[in-house]
Amino acid sequence: MTTIRIFQVDAFTNQIFSGNPAAVCPLEDWLPDEVLLSIAAENNLSETAFVNVKSSPFLIRWFTPKIEVDLCGHATLASARIMFDEFLPDGTNQVIFDSKRGELKAIKIDNIIYLDFPRDTPKHLQPAKEINEALGFAPSSLLRGKDDFLCIFDDEETIRSITPNFDRLSKIDSRGVIVSAIGTNTDFVSRFFAPQTGISEDPVTGSSHTLLIPYWAEVLDKTRLTAYQCSERGGFLNCELLQNRVLIGGSSARYMDGELQLFHG
Repeated sequence: MTTIRIFQVDAFTNQIFSGNPAAVCPLEDWLPDEVLLSIAAENNLSETAFVNVKSSPFLIRWFTPKIEVDLCGHATLASARIMFDEFLPDGTNQVIFDSKRGELKAIKIDNIIYLDFPRDTPKHLQPAKEINEALGFAPSSLLRGKDDFLCIFDDEETIRSITPNFDRLSKIDSRGVIVSAIGTNTDFVSRFFAPQTGISEDPVTGSSHTLLIPYWAEVLDKTRLTAYQCSERGGFLNCELLQNRVLIGGSSARYMDGELQLFHG
């Protein structure tokens, strides 16, 4: 029998039952990929992070209930919270992860953890009929980053009112589709749909802000921004554009500590 510690953290919120929940499983040795995917499917959260605590830097991988993904923000923030709380000396304010997207830093300032991620580059595209039909609305601008489409709309009310056709959305060739607009109480708002990866709507998506921050920093002519992802659970993000990186900051709330017991044979 193999026993694995498991934690659940709500990211980009300071209270449980909001923000984006992620599971974090610290490992001393990697398990087979099919076992990691099975654990993620059993957890049935948008992401489960696995962190090799014996490596330096800590090697991190992320799984949805269906696939492994190359980058995940909220599960990295959740992992950083567990590393600070459980595995690093008191007073440590930085943790470094190694990932398929390179080195990722998490910096703790008071109760906020800032993710230091590579910035994405939004590229303008012509309107796409399949995206318009899947969303039920035609965006004023359509852009594409490394992983996702970004659809810009005129106001926050439209973002909140979108009810996608997820079957059509799942056929679009991307990790997911971001919808965004200038916010009423924050600089911008967004939502993120990714049925292609088994997540109809992600509650709060750190990685999508690697594309959102450069876009809105240019539009609003400012490098420090506030953001709200207006999903049902919702979450706030403190954002900053650096030269080749972005900082994505948020609070976190620990919800659950436990153990997984994997029986062999």
